[in-house]
This record gives sequence, structure tokens and C-alpha cells, in this order.
Amino acid sequence: MRRTIWTVIVVLAGLAACASEPQPEAPPPPTNIVMIIADDLGYGDLGSYGQKNIQTPNLDRLASEGLRLTDFYAGSTVCAPSRATLMTGLHTGHVAIRGNSRQPLPDDSTTIAEVLQQAGYRTGMVGKWGLGEVGTEGEPNKQGFDHFFGYLNQRHAHNYYTQFLFRNGERVPLDNPPAEPPSEDGSGYVAEGRTYSHNLIADEGLRFLEESAGGPFFLAATFTLPHANNEGRERGMEVPELGVYADKDWPDPVKGHAAMVSLLDADVGRMLAKLDELGISENTLVFFSSDNGPHREGGYDPDFNDSNGPLRGIKRDLYEGGVRVPTLVRWPGHTKAGTTSDQVGAFWDLPPTFAQIAGTSMQDGIDGRSLVPVFEGGENEAERTLYWEFHEGEASKQAVRRGKWKAVRLHPKGEIELYDLSQDIGEENDVAAEHPDAVEELRQVIETARSENENWPLRNIGDPRSPPRR
Repeated sequence: MRRTIWTVIVVLAGLAACASEPQPEAPPPPTNIVMIIADDLGYGDLGSYGQKNIQTPNLDRLASEGLRLTDFYAGSTVCAPSRATLMTGLHTGHVAIRGNSRQPLPDDSTTIAEVLQQAGYRTGMVGKWGLGEVGTEGEPNKQGFDHFFGYLNQRHAHNYYTQFLFRNGERVPLDNPPAEPPSEDGSGYVAEGRTYSHNLIADEGLRFLEESAGGPFFLAATFTLPHANNEGRERGMEVPELGVYADKDWPDPVKGHAAMVSLLDADVGRMLAKLDELGISENTLVFFSSDNGPHREGGYDPDFNDSNGPLRGIKRDLYEGGVRVPTLVRWPGHTKAGTTSDQVGAFWDLPPTFAQIAGTSMQDGIDGRSLVPVFEGGENEAERTLYWEFHEGEASKQAVRRGKWKAVRLHPKGEIELYDLSQDIGEENDVAAEHPDAVEELRQVIETARSENENWPLRNIGDPRSPPRR
């Protein structure tokens, strides 16, 4: 009996001692990632980047609650190659898709969605994919996305009142009577639209957040606003209502563009509110940017409301206005509210950045590097080098950004233009003649930064077009 009592006393004492010892803290849960990409939104289209006439209160709030990047670049100056760099971490000198085409992303590509999926994230995309049709190796569900809803190719994505969208490889019919004759690929223009695709896409994104709130998750919300419906020509800025811009003394396409930007802003606000409602805002990184500069399509004049701000050029240019894009990051506990960084970075930096945040990594040999130190307020890497090439028009164009210097070559046999962006953000003064050493340095980058690709040869003026692509 005494032995039993003594045993109980010893056990209780041991338990008390264990209870008094500090217990190790549970590791924090993995960070959720929401990446929102607008379509053809210009550097000057947001209030936080100087816009005066278009209302963007939710995105301006995002800027005030996080980090605003002033020198961040899209992957290309049109959508498909820009999105390819965003997915793979390769710039347009190395990525498989270097122009707008129906060419699918190859099966041997490694996407950020695949890497996060393997790290235990639920992965979803709503909006425009542009990297592979149904039945090809480039389908989003074959490239790492558990869930997809939206458009598979960029031509279909012109049409906001389309007859169908795709959910995980299956057509979802919409209540929009087709034009005559109906378009097989869903593109085109209907004078009387009933169901606006963007609204459905935004709602699907909110559902994904609700269904994934237990985390971790990665949501790519690649909205189509404010892209034009090119088939609509002067009526191409399709939007259900003009809202506060209806009574403005502006051309109708300009009103439509402003209403599109404000609708985009409102749905970003809905996403931020949903994160608050679900109680996961503090553990979610929100990233916002645009796939390239502003367009001159659908009757829209980007000069009217200064969509490219102080920059030269628009979509399809490799000048700053075609590739430098507004970019915002909110990461509670990591990004300091209301801060600004002029660190040079680009879309191909996002895969290694998101991978690091998720506690994993991309494969070796990519062009991007993690921006986590920048997001957390670290010092800039002054001599970062970025490269682009673009194959539309009469010849292939190339550009390089290194430090303060920007080099542009409009065709492979052309002279290199040189701009000092620290003094001339608008690229008004070509200073190549005054800085031959800088020209030669950047010429070497232009000559060596790319790998040959049979689908994307460098074309001089007068050369035949590249081979037809799927």
C-alpha cells in the first residue's frame, strides 16, 4: 500500500514538473497566397500611381496597407508570354511561349502551381489561362491547378458575353445568345449580352477562398479587366454599367474603360473583405499586378486618362509603358504598411518568391530570384538585369534593364537605344552616343540572354513570319 501511494506521488510530481516546463510553440501555419493579375492595366491607372480620374479605393487601400513597387515589370508586353513567365520563372529568352499563340505550355514545364501543389497547397485559378487548350498538355489542370474556371485562350477571353466558359476542362454554358454565325471558340461580339463573364469569375474566386479557408491555398485570380473585346471594335469596352462615369463628358470607350477598372477594384475589395470574414487575412499574402501595359483597342484612348502615367509606350511596346506595371503586396507581419520600393523585379521572380514563402523551392536554372527580402523591407539589389524579347510586328524586338540603364533594340540588325531611367523615366532622350561602354555591356546581354527556339526565331525586317503555331 505504501509503495502504491509513493508511486502515485512520484507520478504526480513528474507530471507537475512537465507541466511547469515551457512547451515548444507550434509552428505558424503556412502562408496562403492570393495573386491577382489584371489584364492590360496601365502603370498610371491606379490612384496610388497617380491616377486622378478613375476611382480605385480598394487597391489604394491595399497600397496603404502594404508595399508599392515602382520598378516592377510584366513578363512580356502581351498576355500569353507574360503568363508563361509568371508560371515558370523563365524570361522570354528562355520560356517556351514567347508570343501570343495557341501553343500549349509543354508537359516538361515546372509551374509554380505544381510546386505549391506538391508542398500541400490547394491550387486554383479563375480568369484567363492562355497557355493551353482542352486536350493539350498545357491545360491548367495538367499544370498544377486543382481547380480552374474561366477562359483557356486569349482570343476567347476578348468576349465578356461569351456563350461558355471552362471549369476543369468542361464547358459551362452561359445565357448569352450567340452572334450569327456563332463562333466555335467562343470569341466574337454580341450586341445584347445577358451574363457578364467577369462577374461569374469573381464569384468563383470568392467560393474558392471559402472552400480553401482551412489552408494552405494558392489562388491565381487572373481577371480579364480592363482588356477590350477586339471583335467589338469601337464598342469593345464591354461592361454592364458605366456607374459613376455615365454622366462624364468623355467618349463612351473611355467611360467603359474607367468603369472596368473600378469594377476590378470593387472585386479586389470583395476578396479582401472575404479574407477578413474568414479570419485569414493575417496569414495571407495578397499580390496584385498587371500582365502588360495599357491597350489602344476597343475604341479606348490610353492618353485620355493617362493610363501609362509618366512612361513611354503601351501594350506591344518594349518601352517602359508596355512592360512596367503597377504592383502591390500586402503580407501582414512581413511587409510594412504604406511603404514603397524601387527594387527592379519581374514576373519571373514570382515563382521562386512564392515557393520560398511556402517553404519549398523551384527547380534550378530558372531566371527568377526570390523577392522575399524585398517584401520584408530588405535592401535593393542595384544591378539586377532583366531581359525581354517580342516577336509581333515587322521584326523581333529586344530590351534589357540593368540598374539605371534601359536598352531597346527594335530589330536584330538595328542600333541599340539607351535610356537613363534615373533621369529619364519617359525614355525621351537616347543617350547611346554618350555612353558607348554601357551600350556595349547591354549589347552583350542582348546577344547572350536567349536560347534558340524554332518557334521563335529572331526576325529582321523583311524576314518571313515565324512558322505557324498551334
